[in-house]
Amino acid sequence: MTANANLSCRTASDPVDVREIGTIDYLEAWELQRKYADARADETGPDTMLLLQHPSVYTAGKRTQPEDRPTDGTPVIDVDRGGRITWHGPGQLVGYPLVKLADPVDVVQYVRRVEEALIHVCETFGVHTGRVDGRSGVWLPADDRGPERKIAAIGIRVQRGVTMHGFELNCNADLSAFDRIVPCGISDAGTTSLSKELGRDVPVAEALPYARDAVLAALDGELPVSDDRWLPRQQPSAPGVTFALQN
Repeated sequence: MTANANLSCRTASDPVDVREIGTIDYLEAWELQRKYADARADETGPDTMLLLQHPSVYTAGKRTQPEDRPTDGTPVIDVDRGGRITWHGPGQLVGYPLVKLADPVDVVQYVRRVEEALIHVCETFGVHTGRVDGRSGVWLPADDRGPERKIAAIGIRVQRGVTMHGFELNCNADLSAFDRIVPCGISDAGTTSLSKELGRDVPVAEALPYARDAVLAALDGELPVSDDRWLPRQQPSAPGVTFALQN
């Protein structure tokens, strides 16, 4: 078990203010993130988590390479999170925890907690997932159905000790949107969803309460990070750092 895994990673002990806001434009949600994150950093607002969906949009983190981007001129929004390019759209649950991390700030442990939560959600649905060494997010192992495939991505920023951006979990999204890009800069793996793996429709509304509860439990140490979530691999992995830290 990771050190301090059963302790909260948040400064505050008050409950996180969870806001389920439906479908919202990406730029509008980004402005909301800034508002809540600034309030938390200034000690004028609580820890908050936004749960939502976006209309179809590509966003590019700081490490995005030219070859990762769409080749057909599809617009891309450049953002201040870590990581590379990804897609958001209908059928994908997006979560933005805006929480003040306890000192000393440990960004990697925070990412591991969010991963743990999403692994737990997938297990609840009967989908076996885990972590891949060198790559963030939640993955299914390579099997007779295909190569390693990512079902949930994580990309964050920490500024003034407060987290921004967050996670995406593919529920019943149209995965063809990922075909125009190199998702997260990883070309030797695929993407998947709960619906695709289970062979039935799993809408965001079905997954949302499980993700909400699991992320909150992971942040507060009630769902500790386990060391046995790593998937075995035959080949070394490419870098997949997806966070940015700014004092």
